[in-house]
Amino acid sequence: MGKLKKFLPYYKPHWKLFLADMICALLLALCDLVYPEITRSMLNDYIPNNKVQLLVIWAVILLAIYVVKLALNYFVSYWGHMVGVGMQADMRRDVFNHLEELPLTYFDNNKTGTIMSRIISDLMDISELAHHGPEDLFLSVITIIGAFIMMAKIYWPLALIIVMFLPLMVLFTGKLRFRMSKAFTDTRVETGEINANLENSIAGIRVSKAYTSRDYESEQFQKGNSRFVAARGRAYKVMAQFHSGTTFIGDFMQVVMYVSGGLFCAAGKISVGDFTAFVLYISIFMNPVRRLISFMEQYQNGMTGFQRFLEIMEYPIEKDKDDAVEIGRVKGDIVFDNVSFRYEEGKDVLNNLSLTVPAGKTLALVGPSGGGKTTICHLIPRFYNILGGKITVDGHDITDVTLSSLRKNIGIVAQDVFLFNATIYDNIAYGTPDATREMVEDAAKRANIYDYIQSLPDGFNTIVGERGVKLSGGQKQRVAIARVFLKNPPVLILDEATSALDNATELMIQRSLEELSAGRTTIVVAHRLTTIKNADEILVISDKGIEERGNHETLLEKNGIYAELWQGMKSVE
Repeated sequence: MGKLKKFLPYYKPHWKLFLADMICALLLALCDLVYPEITRSMLNDYIPNNKVQLLVIWAVILLAIYVVKLALNYFVSYWGHMVGVGMQADMRRDVFNHLEELPLTYFDNNKTGTIMSRIISDLMDISELAHHGPEDLFLSVITIIGAFIMMAKIYWPLALIIVMFLPLMVLFTGKLRFRMSKAFTDTRVETGEINANLENSIAGIRVSKAYTSRDYESEQFQKGNSRFVAARGRAYKVMAQFHSGTTFIGDFMQVVMYVSGGLFCAAGKISVGDFTAFVLYISIFMNPVRRLISFMEQYQNGMTGFQRFLEIMEYPIEKDKDDAVEIGRVKGDIVFDNVSFRYEEGKDVLNNLSLTVPAGKTLALVGPSGGGKTTICHLIPRFYNILGGKITVDGHDITDVTLSSLRKNIGIVAQDVFLFNATIYDNIAYGTPDATREMVEDAAKRANIYDYIQSLPDGFNTIVGERGVKLSGGQKQRVAIARVFLKNPPVLILDEATSALDNATELMIQRSLEELSAGRTTIVVAHRLTTIKNADEILVISDKGIEERGNHETLLEKNGIYAELWQGMKSVE
Protein backbone atom coordinates (compact mmCIF):
# COMPACT_ATOMS: atom_id res chain seq x y z
CA MET A 1 0.00 0.00 0.00
CA GLY A 2 2.92 2.30 0.77
CA LYS A 3 4.29 1.85 -2.76
CA LEU A 4 0.92 2.78 -4.25
CA LYS A 5 0.84 6.04 -2.27
CA LYS A 6 4.18 6.98 -3.82
CA PHE A 7 3.13 5.77 -7.27
CA LEU A 8 -0.21 7.58 -7.61
CA PRO A 9 1.16 11.17 -7.42
CA TYR A 10 2.89 10.61 -10.77
CA TYR A 11 -0.57 10.66 -12.40
CA LYS A 12 -1.18 14.25 -11.27
CA PRO A 13 0.61 16.11 -14.12
CA HIS A 14 -1.25 13.93 -16.65
CA TRP A 15 -4.65 13.76 -14.96
CA LYS A 16 -6.62 15.34 -17.84
CA LEU A 17 -5.34 12.85 -20.39
CA PHE A 18 -5.71 10.03 -17.87
CA LEU A 19 -9.33 11.03 -17.19
CA ALA A 20 -10.07 11.12 -20.92
CA ASP A 21 -8.55 7.65 -21.24
CA MET A 22 -10.75 6.33 -18.44
CA ILE A 23 -13.87 7.86 -20.00
CA CYS A 24 -13.03 6.21 -23.32
CA ALA A 25 -12.47 2.90 -21.50
CA LEU A 26 -15.90 3.27 -19.86
CA LEU A 27 -17.56 3.92 -23.21
CA LEU A 28 -15.82 0.86 -24.67
CA ALA A 29 -17.21 -1.28 -21.87
CA LEU A 30 -20.73 0.07 -22.45
CA CYS A 31 -20.44 -0.62 -26.20
CA ASP A 32 -19.53 -4.22 -25.48
CA LEU A 33 -22.53 -4.61 -23.17
CA VAL A 34 -24.98 -3.37 -25.81
CA TYR A 35 -24.04 -5.93 -28.51
CA PRO A 36 -25.47 -9.11 -26.85
CA GLU A 37 -28.74 -7.30 -26.02
CA ILE A 38 -29.20 -6.33 -29.70
CA THR A 39 -28.43 -9.93 -30.70
CA ARG A 40 -30.98 -11.20 -28.18
CA SER A 41 -33.70 -8.92 -29.62
CA MET A 42 -32.87 -10.05 -33.16
CA LEU A 43 -33.10 -13.75 -32.29
CA ASN A 44 -36.16 -13.49 -30.03
CA ASP A 45 -38.20 -10.91 -31.99
CA TYR A 46 -36.99 -9.39 -35.26
CA ILE A 47 -36.02 -12.57 -37.12
CA PRO A 48 -38.85 -14.90 -35.92
CA ASN A 49 -41.48 -12.16 -36.52
CA ASN A 50 -40.03 -11.04 -39.86
CA LYS A 51 -39.36 -7.45 -38.71
CA VAL A 52 -36.90 -6.70 -41.51
CA GLN A 53 -36.99 -2.91 -41.11
CA LEU A 54 -36.05 -3.09 -37.42
CA LEU A 55 -33.40 -5.69 -38.23
CA VAL A 56 -31.74 -3.31 -40.72
CA ILE A 57 -32.06 -0.31 -38.37
CA TRP A 58 -30.38 -2.15 -35.52
CA ALA A 59 -27.72 -3.55 -37.83
CA VAL A 60 -26.87 0.04 -38.83
CA ILE A 61 -26.85 1.06 -35.16
CA LEU A 62 -24.55 -1.87 -34.42
CA LEU A 63 -22.21 -0.79 -37.21
CA ALA A 64 -22.22 2.78 -35.82
CA ILE A 65 -21.30 1.39 -32.41
CA TYR A 66 -18.36 -0.44 -33.99
CA VAL A 67 -17.19 2.79 -35.65
CA VAL A 68 -17.33 4.53 -32.27
CA LYS A 69 -15.36 1.62 -30.80
CA LEU A 70 -12.75 2.11 -33.53
CA ALA A 71 -12.18 5.72 -32.44
CA LEU A 72 -12.25 4.83 -28.75
CA ASN A 73 -9.75 1.99 -29.19
CA TYR A 74 -7.42 4.30 -31.10
CA PHE A 75 -7.56 6.92 -28.34
CA VAL A 76 -7.00 4.36 -25.59
CA SER A 77 -4.16 2.61 -27.44
CA TYR A 78 -2.31 5.81 -28.38
CA TRP A 79 -3.06 8.48 -25.80
CA GLY A 80 -3.43 5.97 -23.00
CA HIS A 81 0.09 4.77 -23.67
CA MET A 82 1.28 8.38 -23.77
CA VAL A 83 0.10 8.76 -20.17
CA GLY A 84 2.45 5.90 -19.24
CA VAL A 85 5.27 7.37 -21.32
CA GLY A 86 4.83 10.76 -19.65
CA MET A 87 4.91 9.19 -16.19
CA GLN A 88 7.96 7.14 -17.15
CA ALA A 89 9.71 10.32 -18.30
CA ASP A 90 8.84 12.04 -15.01
CA MET A 91 10.22 9.13 -13.00
CA ARG A 92 13.36 8.97 -15.13
CA ARG A 93 13.84 12.72 -14.61
CA ASP A 94 13.39 12.36 -10.85
CA VAL A 95 15.71 9.38 -10.51
CA PHE A 96 18.40 11.05 -12.65
CA ASN A 97 18.21 14.26 -10.62
CA HIS A 98 18.37 12.18 -7.45
CA LEU A 99 21.40 10.27 -8.73
CA GLU A 100 23.16 13.58 -9.35
CA GLU A 101 22.77 14.38 -5.65
CA LEU A 102 23.82 11.00 -4.25
CA PRO A 103 27.18 10.71 -2.46
CA LEU A 104 30.06 8.87 -4.11
CA THR A 105 29.61 6.00 -1.64
CA TYR A 106 26.48 4.98 -3.54
CA PHE A 107 28.38 4.71 -6.82
CA ASP A 108 31.25 2.95 -5.06
CA ASN A 109 28.83 0.22 -4.00
CA ASN A 110 26.58 -0.07 -7.08
CA LYS A 111 27.53 -1.08 -10.60
CA THR A 112 26.84 1.33 -13.45
CA GLY A 113 25.01 -1.32 -15.49
CA THR A 114 22.73 -2.15 -12.56
CA ILE A 115 21.82 1.52 -12.11
CA MET A 116 21.14 1.85 -15.84
CA SER A 117 18.89 -1.23 -15.73
CA ARG A 118 16.79 0.40 -13.02
CA ILE A 119 16.49 3.64 -14.97
CA ILE A 120 15.66 2.06 -18.33
CA SER A 121 14.29 -1.51 -18.15
CA ASP A 122 12.44 -1.19 -14.85
CA LEU A 123 10.80 2.09 -15.79
CA MET A 124 9.55 0.60 -19.07
CA ASP A 125 7.48 -1.93 -17.12
CA ILE A 126 6.30 0.81 -14.77
CA SER A 127 5.12 2.75 -17.82
CA GLU A 128 3.06 -0.21 -19.02
CA LEU A 129 1.51 -0.60 -15.58
CA ALA A 130 0.77 3.13 -15.37
CA HIS A 131 -1.28 2.94 -18.57
CA HIS A 132 -2.78 -0.55 -18.62
CA GLY A 133 -3.16 -1.02 -14.86
CA PRO A 134 -5.93 1.49 -14.02
CA GLU A 135 -7.48 1.06 -17.46
CA ASP A 136 -7.66 -2.74 -17.21
CA LEU A 137 -8.87 -2.59 -13.63
CA PHE A 138 -11.55 -0.01 -14.39
CA LEU A 139 -12.69 -1.72 -17.59
CA SER A 140 -12.79 -5.10 -15.91
CA VAL A 141 -14.85 -3.98 -12.91
CA ILE A 142 -17.34 -2.07 -15.08
CA THR A 143 -17.66 -4.92 -17.58
CA ILE A 144 -18.00 -7.65 -14.94
CA ILE A 145 -20.68 -5.70 -13.05
CA GLY A 146 -22.46 -4.75 -16.27
CA ALA A 147 -22.31 -8.27 -17.69
CA PHE A 148 -23.61 -9.74 -14.41
CA ILE A 149 -26.54 -7.28 -14.32
CA MET A 150 -27.45 -8.12 -17.92
CA MET A 151 -27.15 -11.87 -17.26
CA ALA A 152 -29.25 -11.53 -14.11
CA LYS A 153 -31.93 -9.72 -16.15
CA ILE A 154 -32.05 -12.67 -18.56
CA TYR A 155 -32.13 -15.38 -15.87
CA TRP A 156 -30.66 -14.72 -12.44
CA PRO A 157 -30.21 -18.35 -11.20
CA LEU A 158 -27.83 -19.06 -14.11
CA ALA A 159 -26.00 -15.76 -13.50
CA LEU A 160 -25.55 -16.70 -9.83
CA ILE A 161 -24.04 -20.08 -10.75
CA ILE A 162 -21.47 -18.34 -12.98
CA VAL A 163 -20.49 -15.72 -10.38
CA MET A 164 -19.85 -18.42 -7.77
CA PHE A 165 -16.58 -19.22 -9.60
CA LEU A 166 -15.11 -15.76 -9.01
CA PRO A 167 -14.07 -16.33 -5.34
CA LEU A 168 -12.24 -19.49 -6.41
CA MET A 169 -10.29 -17.51 -9.01
CA VAL A 170 -9.49 -14.75 -6.50
CA LEU A 171 -8.19 -17.28 -3.95
CA PHE A 172 -6.03 -18.98 -6.54
CA THR A 173 -4.63 -15.64 -7.72
CA GLY A 174 -3.88 -14.50 -4.19
CA LYS A 175 -2.04 -17.73 -3.42
CA LEU A 176 0.43 -17.23 -6.28
CA ARG A 177 0.82 -13.45 -5.97
CA PHE A 178 3.73 -13.46 -3.51
CA ARG A 179 5.59 -16.17 -5.41
CA MET A 180 5.23 -14.08 -8.57
CA SER A 181 6.55 -11.01 -6.76
CA LYS A 182 9.71 -12.80 -5.59
CA ALA A 183 10.26 -14.39 -9.01
CA PHE A 184 10.03 -11.04 -10.78
CA THR A 185 12.37 -9.42 -8.24
CA ASP A 186 14.99 -12.14 -8.81
CA THR A 187 14.68 -11.62 -12.56
CA ARG A 188 15.24 -7.87 -12.19
CA VAL A 189 18.33 -8.42 -10.07
CA GLU A 190 19.87 -10.78 -12.61
CA THR A 191 18.96 -8.43 -15.49
CA GLY A 192 20.80 -5.64 -13.67
CA GLU A 193 23.83 -7.91 -13.17
CA ILE A 194 23.90 -8.82 -16.87
CA ASN A 195 23.76 -5.13 -17.80
CA ALA A 196 26.55 -4.37 -15.34
CA ASN A 197 28.78 -7.16 -16.66
CA LEU A 198 28.05 -6.16 -20.25
CA GLU A 199 28.86 -2.49 -19.57
CA ASN A 200 32.08 -3.55 -17.84
CA SER A 201 33.14 -5.85 -20.68
CA ILE A 202 32.42 -3.29 -23.38
CA ALA A 203 34.24 -0.54 -21.47
CA GLY A 204 37.26 -2.84 -21.11
CA ILE A 205 37.22 -4.21 -24.67
CA ARG A 206 40.72 -2.88 -25.42
CA VAL A 207 42.16 -4.66 -22.39
CA SER A 208 40.29 -7.81 -23.36
CA LYS A 209 41.72 -7.73 -26.88
CA ALA A 210 45.22 -6.90 -25.63
CA TYR A 211 45.21 -9.91 -23.30
CA THR A 212 43.29 -12.16 -25.75
CA SER A 213 40.71 -12.78 -23.02
CA ARG A 214 37.74 -13.41 -25.29
CA ASP A 215 37.14 -16.90 -23.87
CA TYR A 216 37.33 -15.64 -20.28
CA GLU A 217 34.94 -12.77 -20.96
CA SER A 218 32.53 -15.12 -22.75
CA GLU A 219 32.67 -17.52 -19.81
CA GLN A 220 31.98 -14.74 -17.29
CA PHE A 221 29.11 -13.43 -19.37
CA GLN A 222 27.64 -16.90 -19.79
CA LYS A 223 27.66 -17.42 -16.02
CA GLY A 224 25.54 -14.29 -15.58
CA ASN A 225 23.41 -15.26 -18.54
CA SER A 226 22.77 -18.69 -17.00
CA ARG A 227 21.71 -17.11 -13.72
CA PHE A 228 19.33 -14.88 -15.67
CA VAL A 229 17.87 -17.90 -17.50
CA ALA A 230 17.38 -19.70 -14.19
CA ALA A 231 15.69 -16.68 -12.60
CA ARG A 232 13.53 -16.11 -15.65
CA GLY A 233 12.68 -19.81 -15.67
CA ARG A 234 11.43 -19.59 -12.08
CA ALA A 235 9.34 -16.56 -13.01
CA TYR A 236 7.84 -18.29 -16.04
CA LYS A 237 7.14 -21.41 -13.96
CA VAL A 238 5.02 -19.39 -11.55
CA MET A 239 3.39 -17.61 -14.50
CA ALA A 240 2.63 -20.96 -16.15
CA GLN A 241 0.96 -22.20 -12.97
CA PHE A 242 -0.95 -18.94 -12.74
CA HIS A 243 -2.17 -18.90 -16.36
CA SER A 244 -2.92 -22.61 -16.65
CA GLY A 245 -4.79 -22.64 -13.33
CA THR A 246 -6.93 -19.59 -14.05
CA THR A 247 -7.60 -20.77 -17.62
CA PHE A 248 -8.78 -24.15 -16.29
CA ILE A 249 -11.13 -22.44 -13.82
CA GLY A 250 -12.51 -20.32 -16.68
CA ASP A 251 -12.93 -23.35 -18.95
CA PHE A 252 -14.63 -25.33 -16.18
CA MET A 253 -17.00 -22.40 -15.65
CA GLN A 254 -17.88 -22.48 -19.35
CA VAL A 255 -18.73 -26.20 -19.10
CA VAL A 256 -20.95 -25.59 -16.09
CA MET A 257 -22.62 -22.71 -17.93
CA TYR A 258 -23.36 -24.79 -21.03
CA VAL A 259 -24.73 -27.70 -19.01
CA SER A 260 -26.80 -25.49 -16.69
CA GLY A 261 -27.99 -23.25 -19.51
CA GLY A 262 -28.89 -26.25 -21.65
CA LEU A 263 -30.93 -27.75 -18.84
CA PHE A 264 -32.72 -24.46 -18.14
CA CYS A 265 -33.41 -24.07 -21.88
CA ALA A 266 -34.74 -27.63 -22.12
CA ALA A 267 -36.97 -27.01 -19.12
CA GLY A 268 -38.42 -23.92 -20.83
CA LYS A 269 -37.02 -21.50 -18.28
CA ILE A 270 -35.19 -19.47 -20.96
CA SER A 271 -35.48 -19.20 -24.75
CA VAL A 272 -32.82 -20.05 -27.33
CA GLY A 273 -32.35 -16.31 -27.97
CA ASP A 274 -31.90 -15.67 -24.23
CA PHE A 275 -29.42 -18.51 -23.98
CA THR A 276 -27.48 -17.18 -27.01
CA ALA A 277 -27.33 -13.71 -25.43
CA PHE A 278 -26.25 -15.34 -22.17
CA VAL A 279 -23.40 -17.12 -23.98
CA LEU A 280 -22.30 -13.80 -25.47
CA TYR A 281 -22.40 -12.15 -22.04
CA ILE A 282 -20.33 -15.01 -20.64
CA SER A 283 -17.69 -14.20 -23.23
CA ILE A 284 -17.87 -10.53 -22.27
CA PHE A 285 -17.78 -11.56 -18.59
CA MET A 286 -14.69 -13.75 -19.08
CA ASN A 287 -12.68 -11.17 -21.03
CA PRO A 288 -12.31 -8.79 -18.05
CA VAL A 289 -11.62 -11.77 -15.80
CA ARG A 290 -8.73 -12.69 -18.08
CA ARG A 291 -7.72 -9.03 -18.16
CA LEU A 292 -7.65 -8.98 -14.37
CA ILE A 293 -5.47 -12.08 -14.39
CA SER A 294 -3.06 -10.34 -16.79
CA PHE A 295 -3.29 -7.24 -14.60
CA MET A 296 -2.03 -9.23 -11.60
CA GLU A 297 1.02 -10.30 -13.59
CA GLN A 298 1.55 -6.78 -14.89
CA TYR A 299 1.06 -5.31 -11.41
CA GLN A 300 3.71 -7.59 -9.92
CA ASN A 301 6.10 -6.80 -12.77
CA GLY A 302 5.53 -3.05 -12.59
CA MET A 303 5.55 -2.80 -8.79
CA THR A 304 8.76 -4.83 -8.62
CA GLY A 305 10.32 -2.28 -10.96
CA PHE A 306 8.85 0.58 -8.93
CA GLN A 307 10.30 -0.90 -5.74
CA ARG A 308 13.75 -0.86 -7.33
CA PHE A 309 13.08 2.72 -8.46
CA LEU A 310 12.22 3.64 -4.85
CA GLU A 311 15.41 2.02 -3.57
CA ILE A 312 17.34 4.67 -5.48
CA MET A 313 14.93 7.50 -4.66
CA GLU A 314 15.04 6.70 -0.93
CA TYR A 315 18.83 6.55 -0.75
CA PRO A 316 19.97 9.60 1.28
CA ILE A 317 21.33 12.44 -0.86
CA GLU A 318 24.23 14.77 -0.10
CA LYS A 319 22.75 17.46 2.10
CA ASP A 320 23.76 20.89 3.26
CA LYS A 321 23.07 21.89 6.82
CA ASP A 322 19.91 23.94 7.31
CA ASP A 323 22.07 26.94 8.21
CA ALA A 324 24.79 26.30 5.60
CA VAL A 325 26.13 29.48 4.01
CA GLU A 326 27.39 30.40 0.55
CA ILE A 327 31.13 30.73 0.94
CA GLY A 328 31.75 32.91 -2.13
CA ARG A 329 35.20 33.02 -3.75
CA VAL A 330 37.83 31.90 -1.25
CA LYS A 331 41.50 32.78 -0.87
CA GLY A 332 42.40 29.10 -0.40
CA ASP A 333 43.69 28.61 3.16
CA ILE A 334 43.09 24.88 3.81
CA VAL A 335 43.48 23.22 7.23
CA PHE A 336 43.03 19.56 8.22
CA ASP A 337 42.55 19.42 11.99
CA ASN A 338 42.84 15.88 13.45
CA VAL A 339 40.88 14.39 10.55
CA SER A 340 39.91 10.72 10.64
CA PHE A 341 38.28 8.78 7.81
CA ARG A 342 37.52 5.24 6.69
CA TYR A 343 35.78 3.73 3.66
CA GLU A 344 34.93 0.48 5.43
CA GLU A 345 34.28 -0.35 9.06
CA GLY A 346 37.49 -1.29 10.84
CA LYS A 347 39.79 -0.02 8.06
CA ASP A 348 40.97 3.48 8.92
CA VAL A 349 42.56 5.36 6.02
CA LEU A 350 43.30 8.58 7.91
CA ASN A 351 43.72 8.81 11.67
CA ASN A 352 43.95 12.23 13.35
CA LEU A 353 45.67 13.80 10.34
CA SER A 354 46.60 17.47 10.62
CA LEU A 355 48.07 19.64 7.87
CA THR A 356 47.91 23.22 6.61
CA VAL A 357 48.06 24.64 3.10
CA PRO A 358 48.35 28.46 3.08
CA ALA A 359 46.55 30.35 0.33
CA GLY A 360 48.46 30.42 -2.94
CA LYS A 361 50.97 27.76 -1.82
CA THR A 362 51.61 24.29 -3.25
CA LEU A 363 51.46 21.17 -1.10
CA ALA A 364 52.73 17.89 -2.58
CA LEU A 365 51.72 14.47 -1.27
CA VAL A 366 54.01 11.51 -1.93
CA GLY A 367 54.38 8.02 -0.56
CA PRO A 368 53.30 4.42 -1.11
CA SER A 369 49.84 3.51 -2.45
CA GLY A 370 47.14 3.12 0.17
CA GLY A 371 48.47 5.88 2.41
CA GLY A 372 45.47 8.14 1.80
CA LYS A 373 46.86 10.72 -0.64
CA THR A 374 43.90 10.56 -3.03
CA THR A 375 41.54 10.35 -0.07
CA ILE A 376 42.84 13.69 1.19
CA CYS A 377 42.06 15.18 -2.23
CA HIS A 378 38.52 13.73 -2.15
CA LEU A 379 37.77 15.06 1.32
CA ILE A 380 38.42 18.73 0.47
CA PRO A 381 35.40 19.02 -1.93
CA ARG A 382 33.44 16.78 0.49
CA PHE A 383 33.06 13.84 -1.85
CA TYR A 384 33.04 11.86 1.41
CA ASN A 385 32.22 12.93 4.95
CA ILE A 386 34.91 12.60 7.60
CA LEU A 387 34.44 10.61 10.82
CA GLY A 388 36.23 12.99 13.12
CA GLY A 389 38.12 16.25 13.22
CA LYS A 390 37.53 19.23 10.98
CA ILE A 391 38.51 20.56 7.55
CA THR A 392 38.38 24.32 7.03
CA VAL A 393 38.74 26.59 4.00
CA ASP A 394 39.52 30.21 4.89
CA GLY A 395 38.52 29.35 8.45
CA HIS A 396 35.10 27.99 7.42
CA ASP A 397 34.32 24.41 8.39
CA ILE A 398 33.44 22.82 5.03
CA THR A 399 30.39 21.17 6.62
CA ASP A 400 29.02 24.64 7.39
CA VAL A 401 29.05 25.84 3.77
CA THR A 402 26.96 24.72 0.82
CA LEU A 403 28.43 21.96 -1.32
CA SER A 404 27.80 23.96 -4.48
CA SER A 405 29.68 27.05 -3.31
CA LEU A 406 32.53 24.89 -1.93
CA ARG A 407 33.01 22.90 -5.13
CA LYS A 408 32.85 25.99 -7.34
CA ASN A 409 36.11 27.03 -5.68
CA ILE A 410 37.91 23.76 -6.50
CA GLY A 411 39.35 22.51 -9.78
CA ILE A 412 40.50 18.90 -10.19
CA VAL A 413 42.79 17.30 -12.78
CA ALA A 414 43.15 13.56 -12.19
CA GLN A 415 45.23 10.81 -13.78
CA ASP A 416 42.15 9.17 -15.30
CA VAL A 417 40.60 12.09 -17.18
CA PHE A 418 36.92 11.65 -17.97
CA LEU A 419 35.69 13.31 -21.15
CA PHE A 420 32.07 13.18 -22.25
CA ASN A 421 31.10 11.82 -25.66
CA ALA A 422 30.62 15.35 -26.97
CA THR A 423 32.64 18.01 -28.79
CA ILE A 424 35.97 19.34 -27.55
CA TYR A 425 34.25 22.69 -27.06
CA ASP A 426 31.54 21.17 -24.86
CA ASN A 427 34.10 19.28 -22.78
CA ILE A 428 36.17 22.42 -22.12
CA ALA A 429 33.08 24.50 -21.35
CA TYR A 430 31.62 21.78 -19.09
CA GLY A 431 30.72 23.27 -15.72
CA THR A 432 30.96 26.84 -17.02
CA PRO A 433 27.72 27.21 -19.02
CA ASP A 434 28.01 31.00 -19.31
CA ALA A 435 31.45 30.86 -20.95
CA THR A 436 31.85 32.73 -24.25
CA ARG A 437 33.58 31.34 -27.33
CA GLU A 438 36.54 33.64 -26.68
CA MET A 439 36.86 32.37 -23.10
CA VAL A 440 36.86 28.72 -24.23
CA GLU A 441 39.48 29.40 -26.91
CA ASP A 442 41.65 31.34 -24.43
CA ALA A 443 41.48 28.40 -21.99
CA ALA A 444 42.57 26.05 -24.80
CA LYS A 445 45.51 28.35 -25.61
CA ARG A 446 46.65 28.45 -21.99
CA ALA A 447 46.45 24.64 -21.86
CA ASN A 448 48.60 24.46 -25.04
CA ILE A 449 46.01 22.51 -27.02
CA TYR A 450 44.53 25.30 -29.16
CA ASP A 451 46.81 24.69 -32.16
CA TYR A 452 46.05 20.97 -32.13
CA ILE A 453 42.31 21.61 -32.02
CA GLN A 454 42.56 24.02 -34.93
CA SER A 455 44.39 21.38 -36.98
CA LEU A 456 41.39 19.04 -36.75
CA PRO A 457 38.87 19.08 -39.65
CA ASP A 458 36.02 20.00 -37.30
CA GLY A 459 38.10 22.05 -34.89
CA PHE A 460 36.35 22.66 -31.58
CA ASN A 461 33.32 20.75 -32.93
CA THR A 462 35.28 17.48 -33.05
CA ILE A 463 33.52 14.67 -31.17
CA VAL A 464 36.01 13.08 -28.76
CA GLY A 465 34.24 9.71 -28.49
CA GLU A 466 33.24 7.78 -25.38
CA ARG A 467 35.56 8.71 -22.50
CA GLY A 468 37.61 10.73 -25.01
CA VAL A 469 38.80 7.59 -26.80
CA LYS A 470 39.65 9.54 -30.00
CA LEU A 471 42.26 11.62 -28.17
CA SER A 472 45.65 10.60 -26.83
CA GLY A 473 46.35 10.60 -23.09
CA GLY A 474 48.21 13.92 -23.32
CA GLN A 475 45.46 15.53 -25.39
CA LYS A 476 42.81 14.43 -22.90
CA GLN A 477 44.88 15.88 -20.06
CA ARG A 478 45.17 19.21 -21.87
CA VAL A 479 41.40 19.35 -22.45
CA ALA A 480 40.94 18.71 -18.72
CA ILE A 481 43.47 21.44 -17.92
CA ALA A 482 41.68 23.84 -20.28
CA ARG A 483 38.44 23.01 -18.46
CA VAL A 484 40.02 24.07 -15.15
CA PHE A 485 41.57 27.21 -16.70
CA LEU A 486 38.07 28.19 -17.79
CA LYS A 487 36.61 27.48 -14.36
CA ASN A 488 39.42 29.54 -12.78
CA PRO A 489 39.12 28.16 -9.22
CA PRO A 490 41.28 29.43 -6.35
CA VAL A 491 41.96 25.85 -5.17
CA LEU A 492 43.53 23.27 -7.49
CA ILE A 493 43.90 19.53 -6.95
CA LEU A 494 46.27 17.58 -9.21
CA ASP A 495 45.87 13.88 -8.49
CA GLU A 496 48.72 12.13 -10.35
CA ALA A 497 47.79 14.23 -13.38
CA THR A 498 50.90 13.24 -15.39
CA SER A 499 51.78 9.77 -14.08
CA ALA A 500 50.22 7.95 -17.07
CA LEU A 501 52.12 10.01 -19.68
CA ASP A 502 55.44 9.49 -21.40
CA ASN A 503 58.35 11.75 -20.42
CA ALA A 504 58.13 14.07 -23.44
CA THR A 505 54.38 14.56 -23.06
CA GLU A 506 54.76 14.95 -19.30
CA LEU A 507 57.18 17.86 -19.76
CA MET A 508 54.74 19.70 -22.02
CA ILE A 509 51.79 19.02 -19.71
CA GLN A 510 53.84 20.01 -16.68
CA ARG A 511 54.41 23.49 -18.12
CA SER A 512 50.65 23.88 -18.54
CA LEU A 513 50.09 22.67 -14.98
CA GLU A 514 52.66 25.09 -13.60
CA GLU A 515 50.90 27.98 -15.32
CA LEU A 516 47.57 26.66 -14.05
CA SER A 517 48.89 26.44 -10.48
CA ALA A 518 50.27 29.97 -10.41
CA GLY A 519 48.56 32.02 -7.70
CA ARG A 520 46.31 29.15 -6.62
CA THR A 521 46.32 26.93 -3.56
CA THR A 522 47.50 23.67 -5.10
CA ILE A 523 47.56 20.14 -3.75
CA VAL A 524 49.57 17.72 -5.87
CA VAL A 525 49.65 13.94 -5.62
CA ALA A 526 52.62 12.58 -7.55
CA HIS A 527 54.75 9.47 -7.99
CA ARG A 528 57.29 11.26 -10.20
CA LEU A 529 59.09 13.42 -7.71
CA THR A 530 60.60 15.67 -10.38
CA THR A 531 57.15 17.20 -10.88
CA ILE A 532 56.86 18.36 -7.27
CA LYS A 533 60.40 19.34 -6.24
CA ASN A 534 59.42 23.03 -6.41
CA ALA A 535 56.44 22.59 -4.08
CA ASP A 536 56.34 24.85 -1.03
CA GLU A 537 55.88 21.82 1.22
CA ILE A 538 56.06 18.07 0.61
CA LEU A 539 54.39 15.50 2.86
CA VAL A 540 55.48 11.87 2.83
CA ILE A 541 52.35 9.92 3.75
CA SER A 542 52.00 6.23 4.55
CA ASP A 543 49.35 4.14 6.31
CA LYS A 544 50.95 5.40 9.55
CA GLY A 545 50.18 9.02 8.70
CA ILE A 546 52.63 11.82 7.91
CA GLU A 547 56.12 10.31 8.02
CA GLU A 548 58.09 13.37 6.83
CA ARG A 549 57.39 16.96 5.88
CA GLY A 550 59.40 19.83 4.43
CA ASN A 551 60.52 21.17 1.07
CA HIS A 552 62.60 19.24 -1.43
CA GLU A 553 66.00 20.34 -0.07
CA THR A 554 65.21 19.79 3.61
CA LEU A 555 63.77 16.33 2.94
CA LEU A 556 66.87 15.31 1.01
CA GLU A 557 69.01 16.52 3.92
CA LYS A 558 67.02 14.35 6.33
CA ASN A 559 68.11 11.35 4.28
CA GLY A 560 64.88 9.56 5.11
CA ILE A 561 62.02 8.05 3.12
CA TYR A 562 61.82 10.92 0.64
CA ALA A 563 65.56 10.86 -0.01
CA GLU A 564 65.33 7.11 -0.58
CA LEU A 565 62.45 7.58 -3.05
CA TRP A 566 64.40 10.33 -4.85
CA GLN A 567 67.56 8.23 -5.17
CA GLY A 568 65.50 5.28 -6.37
CA MET A 569 63.88 7.39 -9.06
CA LYS A 570 67.24 8.82 -10.15
CA SER A 571 68.80 5.36 -10.42
CA VAL A 572 65.94 4.21 -12.67
CA GLU A 573 66.40 7.24 -14.94
